[in-house]
Order: sequence, then structure tokens, then C-alpha cells
Amino acid sequence: MSQHNIVGSEAFEKAPFVYVRKVRPGGLRRRRARTAVAFVAGAAVAVAFGALATILAFGPALGVS
Repeated sequence: MSQHNIVGSEAFEKAPFVYVRKVRPGGLRRRRARTAVAFVAGAAVAVAFGALATILAFGPALGVS
């Protein structure tokens, strides 16, 4: 499926005229920011579960309950 908004008969002309009706600035920047936030959130969850596992594993030996 085409990503371009081709209007009228210019689809059959030799010159490749493509009219862009709507440009969303910052789309890539938002996608990268969303990926970075998801990575940081995943890392935080991993660290939290790692700390919990360490406390559960070594807590009784250290007198922490």
C-alpha cells in the first residue's frame, strides 16, 4: 500500500510529483523518547526484582526478616 497521498492524474505523469498533505514533526523524536522511557522503566523493574531476590536469599543469614 502506498504511503503517499497522490491526487489526480499526476500518478500517470513522467515526473514524480508527490504532494505531502500532512507532516508530523517530531515523530521520530517521540518514538526514540518512548523507547528510552521503556528501557529505563524495564531496567528499574529488573533492579527492584534483583534487590528483592537478594534480600529474600540472604536476609535470613544476615538476621533481616
